Amino acid sequence: MASRSRERWVRQEPLGLEALAMDQKGYRRGSFQSSTSDEDMLEIAGASLDFSMADDDPPLDREMGGFSSYNGGGMNGTSTMMDFLEEPLPGVGTYEDFNTIDWVREKSRDRDRHREITSRSKESTWALIHSVSDAFSGWLLMLLIGLLAGSLAGLIDISAHWMTDLKEGVCLAGFWFNHEHCCWKSNTTFTDRDKCPEWKSWSQLILGHGEGAFAYILNYFMYVIWALLFSLLAVLLVKGFAPYACGSGIPEIKTILSGFIIRGYLGKWTLIIKTITLVLAVSSGLSLGKEGPLVHVACCCGNILCHLFTKYRKNEAKRREVLSAAAAAGVSVAFGAPIGGVLFSLEEVSYYFPLKTLWRSFFAALVAAFTLRSINPFGNSRLVLFYVEFHMPWHLLELVPFILLGIFGGLWGAFFIRSNIAWCRRRKTTKLGKYPVLEVFVVTAITAILAFPNEYTRMSTSELISELFNDCGILDSSKLCEYVNDFNSTKGDDLPDRAAGPGVYTAMWQLALALIMKVFITIFTFGMKVPSGLFIPSMAVGAIAGRLLGVAMEQLAYYHHDWAIFSGWCSQGADCITPGLYAMVGAAACLGGVTRMTVSLVVIMFELTGGLEYIVPLMAAAMTSKWVADAIGREGIYDAHIRLNGYPFLEAKEEFSHKTLAMDVMRPRRNDPPLTVITQDSMTVEDVETIINETTYSGYPVVVSRESQRLVGFVLRRDLIISVENARKKQDGIVSTSIIYFTDHSPPLPPSSPSMLKLRSILDLSPFTVTDQTPMEIVVDIFRKLGLRQCLVTHNGKLLGIITKKDVLKHIAQLANQDPDSILFN
Repeated sequence: MASRSRERWVRQEPLGLEALAMDQKGYRRGSFQSSTSDEDMLEIAGASLDFSMADDDPPLDREMGGFSSYNGGGMNGTSTMMDFLEEPLPGVGTYEDFNTIDWVREKSRDRDRHREITSRSKESTWALIHSVSDAFSGWLLMLLIGLLAGSLAGLIDISAHWMTDLKEGVCLAGFWFNHEHCCWKSNTTFTDRDKCPEWKSWSQLILGHGEGAFAYILNYFMYVIWALLFSLLAVLLVKGFAPYACGSGIPEIKTILSGFIIRGYLGKWTLIIKTITLVLAVSSGLSLGKEGPLVHVACCCGNILCHLFTKYRKNEAKRREVLSAAAAAGVSVAFGAPIGGVLFSLEEVSYYFPLKTLWRSFFAALVAAFTLRSINPFGNSRLVLFYVEFHMPWHLLELVPFILLGIFGGLWGAFFIRSNIAWCRRRKTTKLGKYPVLEVFVVTAITAILAFPNEYTRMSTSELISELFNDCGILDSSKLCEYVNDFNSTKGDDLPDRAAGPGVYTAMWQLALALIMKVFITIFTFGMKVPSGLFIPSMAVGAIAGRLLGVAMEQLAYYHHDWAIFSGWCSQGADCITPGLYAMVGAAACLGGVTRMTVSLVVIMFELTGGLEYIVPLMAAAMTSKWVADAIGREGIYDAHIRLNGYPFLEAKEEFSHKTLAMDVMRPRRNDPPLTVITQDSMTVEDVETIINETTYSGYPVVVSRESQRLVGFVLRRDLIISVENARKKQDGIVSTSIIYFTDHSPPLPPSSPSMLKLRSILDLSPFTVTDQTPMEIVVDIFRKLGLRQCLVTHNGKLLGIITKKDVLKHIAQLANQDPDSILFN
């Protein structure tokens, strides 16, 4: 529970540089106590900081195990030399919470580890087996992630379906059956399949009858009570046990994949609470989906399973490759779209996506989809609730309404992003953010009260989308299919375009009201302190708009088939227009407008529907919605939330077109105090401890001397603290006046001087440097492509200053006329 108490509400109180640097304001002796909680190992988005080091894994490389020469000899050489090669220092090479990883160092470590294993594999059979198992471990990990993610998705789907139906009634044959499963064994006719005697509404159960005003009011009351109960339980669990389980999780996962560390975000408590509360939140009837949070759930599975393999547990860059594949598995089970999942991970969330990760993502998505298909949560042998198949081809002239739907999707996306970000900013900056439970209660109450009278908002959003995508057949009893039937003109299975009956007109009005409600209520729902996805509400808005347009086009073609636009391809009695296809295109357009996905969106949509021949309409709508939304605002919803929360995410898609130089961005500036540096062989332990105490920087440049300022290398604050503390405890003769040196050989000192401390092994001898005249365009590119934490600025080989990732982000924000202090994390 200790770890949980440290977790913070990410969006409620973003922490500044000083607060996040170290809890103890600098260095205190004895600050790195060994941990007895296993949560410190698992609940870590980035570094594993379990200093108890119960496992005696060999060091990964020279940097982890290189404390070989704490040489305290001085000139007289009488002190003992301690060799730490056999005992790597716990914590060296790991990262503090809310810090960025060093991609270059992590990749270099992995290459060293791989070279060592390859060279040893030629020495013995056991080493060869170890080499093969190391190569195979990645695929085994993907298999485990796929199995776990698929199983959890199946559990979430089944539970959410049952609890959604629980708001309306209960099954007498077994309370654990949802409405559909309850009626499977019933002998009712096909048209009355929803009215089987085994399923009782709450009014039938309590009053004994289901008709009349009082029965309606009782059902209404029970619906609202269940909705409030589910949502309150969800928000209380999130608030009490895992604050990081709220929201969609995709903005944070994008940030984590770019190299940022949010400890606990992908931990076991977050996984358990998110899985439970996701079911509760979806069942409460709030305007949210489970698809985004399923990506978070899958990434939690990936992070936790990484701890089974040393290769991934001890290397942050390798772990992020696994998380990219886990994100693909998450989308695969969310939509039943394995290929779409891989493309989503590539296009939307991943920062670093090598070819090897592409194959592994494909495998993880395949296993996850296969597992979900084996569970068969919907009982229709499909991976999703709204799988449909259309058979009628579309006509070229229909591209016009499809593009109109694209324009609507782009406008809705831009409107939603602006409104939602404005509301979330108000939540962060006013007292509203202090009452998350009350906010969820009020929004749920309003949603449930408005939703019940309208059958299209009362049903779950997935069922609504399923009904809107559906192509009307002869046996369909839905209001949307109440056409005036003229069976003389029926040819085979295809029904011709028919005149709309009264049921269709009623459905149109109800759908129009549902559209207005969904458009506005989703703005206030997304970002509350419950798990909330955006895919399904966005698709619902688009599907409603598309179905309305589709029915309008169908009736236009029926009554005016002699018009020039219809005469060539839509004769009387033919089946020309498929309203369900319009709903599908509208759903794609709105989802594209909000998220700005293109390729992955189209692939997800045709995997959802099995309609390969409808790729062109989907592409046209997705592209149009992206262009329209980009014209109004460049950011998708996830990027907007990243910026709102101040995460240090350097967007790879944005161009940097300004003509500033490195010297304009580097610190120290003109009136600032000089840069804090450590000299290579003239500072004592006390001097270094003073620097650590008085500053909160995450690292320090090492120079030859303060006068020359010639650069030697860069040392991380965390490595320095652990090394000095360890030397004080374990090495004889190390006192406050001991000299620390980073050179190969100890500096000449009088014989009476105390033992010296050699720390060359923690020194990065090849830090990235640029000259003061380097254009910022190139510096930004280096930060993006190499994932740097900091870059040193030199002039004729002399150190001038430093540029950190935060400085780059602040500079970009300043040039875009935004508040540079909105980048809150270091």
